[in-house]
Amino acid sequence: MTIDEIIGFMQGFDGVRTVTPVPGDGSPEISWGDTFFSYSPAGAAPVTAQPFATIVTKDYPGDESSLLGRPDTFRVSVAAGKDLFREWTGHTPGEPTADVVPGATDAVIAHPVYGSAGWLAVVNPGPRTDAAVRLLLREAHRLARARHERRAGSTR
Repeated sequence: MTIDEIIGFMQGFDGVRTVTPVPGDGSPEISWGDTFFSYSPAGAAPVTAQPFATIVTKDYPGDESSLLGRPDTFRVSVAAGKDLFREWTGHTPGEPTADVVPGATDAVIAHPVYGSAGWLAVVNPGPRTDAAVRLLLREAHRLARARHERRAGSTR
């Protein structure tokens, strides 16, 4: 899977707001070239919700274990929820695990920073993880939409 394939896949979902920061748009320089997916049926930047999936192309401070400084390397990160997290990792979010290699490519792993919140990650998704990444993104979208609908219902 390429970054463009993932972005194209996400454009097929209702209410997805895709943001890829660039120089001059007011975003922090570190985020330039990365992509953030949020659920926002109105299309505006969500005020109270965080992205449900991201594509990052570089290491961030405190998040260097995926080794994204390698050529042509990126990581898809997905707020998959505790059930899919448990299914893919064999443990609940927040439980320590010793057998994770964060820089491994084409493997579903607990996100090296946000795993405790139920996030999964794949560095350079390929043939082994293509279907898994699509499933995880579908579920993250479903969860984000459900959260949005609950919040909208609670303000009526």
